[in-house]
Amino acid sequence: MLQLNTDFKKAISQPAFDYIAQAAEALQLETYVIGGYVRDFLLEREKPKDIDVVAVGSGIDLANKVADLLPFKPKVQVFKTYGTAMLKFKDLEIEFVGARKESYVEHSRNPMIDSGSLKDDQNRRDFTINAMAISLNASDYGTLIDPFDGITDLQNKVIRTPLDPDITFSDDPLRMMRAIRFSSQLGFEIEAKSLESITTNAKRIQIVSKERVVDELHKIMLSDKPSIGLKLLFQTGLLPFILPELSELQGVEQIKGQKHKDNFYHTLQVVDNIAEKTDKLWLRWSALLHDIGKAPTKKFDKKLGWTFHGHEFVGSKMVKKIFIRLKMPLNEKLKYVQKIVMMSSRPVILAENVTDSAVRRLIFDAGDDLDDLMTHCEADITTKNKAKEKQYLNNFSLVRQKIKEVEERDHVRNFQPPISGELIMEIFNLQPCREIGTIKDAIKEAILEGEITNDYDEAYNFMLKKAAAIGLKK
Repeated sequence: MLQLNTDFKKAISQPAFDYIAQAAEALQLETYVIGGYVRDFLLEREKPKDIDVVAVGSGIDLANKVADLLPFKPKVQVFKTYGTAMLKFKDLEIEFVGARKESYVEHSRNPMIDSGSLKDDQNRRDFTINAMAISLNASDYGTLIDPFDGITDLQNKVIRTPLDPDITFSDDPLRMMRAIRFSSQLGFEIEAKSLESITTNAKRIQIVSKERVVDELHKIMLSDKPSIGLKLLFQTGLLPFILPELSELQGVEQIKGQKHKDNFYHTLQVVDNIAEKTDKLWLRWSALLHDIGKAPTKKFDKKLGWTFHGHEFVGSKMVKKIFIRLKMPLNEKLKYVQKIVMMSSRPVILAENVTDSAVRRLIFDAGDDLDDLMTHCEADITTKNKAKEKQYLNNFSLVRQKIKEVEERDHVRNFQPPISGELIMEIFNLQPCREIGTIKDAIKEAILEGEITNDYDEAYNFMLKKAAAIGLKK
């Protein structure tokens, strides 16, 4: 059983709570700190930078009173639609809300809200471990209010809804993903009835905004072992509504005694492997999506067996469609994930024949993302055969060493050919035309192939020869 920190007075032993308690006393409002702050204090996790405070009455009035009492007079952000207010205290963001009860209609994302008691507010919380509150009232300052025995669920590492899970999840379907996210982050189990309810209500995730869904996905991806959450998304039937491209990788086909590996579970292992090496969110996303092109490119060849020709190219195109559908950023983050997916097999192929020209091209094409690409490729090793694993890692070690040697010698990472288009135009008295690009590309290719070094004089002489070959004269 997990040992918890139950010194509740210590939980509120910071100046922010003193000011809130004074404001609550002045306004005669019952006031409590509730939710994640209480949970994480009990678990002795790093204290969150955001704190939820609930008042039986107006949370906005309470926030304004706290701001009046604070010597630095912080600005209060008011969200009238939701009846909430927020202010910053040092490095904390404190959100104030009036205790409320909620009711939903079937196809709505937004609840109907009425004022309520602390009990009403705790009833509407997603899980017992998030429904605990600590009093900031003078009469019982520092007392835990735990109507659903969330402290026992914390000790037993269980995620459970306060009320009937069908009601909890149907009311706000994002809570299904939150249950899975907490399971992934904390290593807790979702109790059987709640887990079954997620499966029953999975299709209702479709009414949740893509931005909220992706926020939970990011948190799952950033957990220590993302596969916990990803497996639960698949097992409960949520994943096909969110990332059907990933679900379609699951399963093994066999023809004439030949079968391929289960690319879904392979992918989850790759994500876990890379999570051990880096907390870069978009590199983890690259690992998650690196094989999505295998489902649409899978074919059985009588001579070769199962093939996935061009899956990297197809997968990189699919990445953009996924980003658009999920309303993820269509900027450098998209380009980065597409690049890692597109190039995910390059170092693997190169490892079999480490030539200088192939290494130069890898360095040039990967640019500043080369180290991330190599980290991904090493994480992509999921064989259970220790001898093979050692061999593959040794191969990649050789590639890394060759990259270092070639880069130190040839300086081709992010290089620009030493002869510019403007110079070509000047030397040959040309207007913009196709021949300029032909000469520039030829110089770049010659450098990458090792025919010439990345040097101005060598490039200049090569340019003159190439120009003469296509009929250009100075």
